[in-house]
Amino acid sequence: MSENDVKVQNERRKVVLSGIQPTGVITLGNYVGAVSNWDKMQDEYDSIFFIADLHALTVRREPAEFRQGCMSFFAQLLACGIDPERAVLYFQSHVPAHTELQWILNCNTYVGEASRMTQFKDKSARHADNINMGLMDYPVLMAADILLFRSDLVPVGIDQKQHLELARDIAIRFNNRYGDTFVVPDGYIPKTGAKVCSLSDPTSKMSKSDPDPNGWVSVIEDEASIMKKFKRAVTDSGSEIVARPDKPGISNLLAIYSVMTGKSVEAAEKEFAGCGYGTFKTAVGEAVVEKFRPIREAYARFAADKAYIAEVAKAGAEKAARIAARTLSKVKRKVGLVSFDR
Repeated sequence: MSENDVKVQNERRKVVLSGIQPTGVITLGNYVGAVSNWDKMQDEYDSIFFIADLHALTVRREPAEFRQGCMSFFAQLLACGIDPERAVLYFQSHVPAHTELQWILNCNTYVGEASRMTQFKDKSARHADNINMGLMDYPVLMAADILLFRSDLVPVGIDQKQHLELARDIAIRFNNRYGDTFVVPDGYIPKTGAKVCSLSDPTSKMSKSDPDPNGWVSVIEDEASIMKKFKRAVTDSGSEIVARPDKPGISNLLAIYSVMTGKSVEAAEKEFAGCGYGTFKTAVGEAVVEKFRPIREAYARFAADKAYIAEVAKAGAEKAARIAARTLSKVKRKVGLVSFDR
């Protein structure tokens, strides 16, 4: 290897990859836990982001509504700052290599590993009338998503750490059997705001599926609605505005305020020392409104230009497919599949 080759290798930027299910709207929880970090990572890493529409099929969907929701979700990601010039952005279903690699990885994954995934157990309990194979195989598809692009870092929420560990186990097992093939990925979990909880139940994760609509807000929600929900946010006994395990409501709001303003939780605690809960909740709501205002405005522009969304999505899928093809070709050779490519 020449000195120049070594220099190029050493200068290789790490690859960061993340996917997000198209739930119709990007919630504050999605934004804090994932999307805001995507925006920051675009300049530091080779960034690959996708809408996980195949993962979303484990739950029954109304086709027309699902399709429309995926388009809206794509526009929301663009509005949140995902830049097609600095990152690859596409729909998972537009790159067949995801599912092609999944099958090969299925053949290197044990049933026991898949069946003991906590999320499989939870979703099976919630969707007892639709316990499909996709629910069990979801983590293997996630492993394929990650390993396909030789990803170094995978931003994951706390509830996805187990799936990332499975991806690492599969990669190590494959490499041990067939030789160096996959990069063994590491997780990236932000210190603040990795998990945003429901405004109505601060012991539960914020989710659009929350039966109480006051529990979550979206990045494109109107200002009056956002303020109303924060003013109704559940707090704790006492009057101190501090982040402590026995104050989950206030801790959640402090984490949100920290991410929205860029201030540390400690600085926020000092800022609101001696203030009442009402004043504090109003301030958090106002911070969210201000942070999301440019996103709402940008979303209105992108959502009205379907031709642009199609152009960006197609270009992103083409880039992703080219990257994925190199890994998939190598994997096929390793496992002994016949290929006539040089």
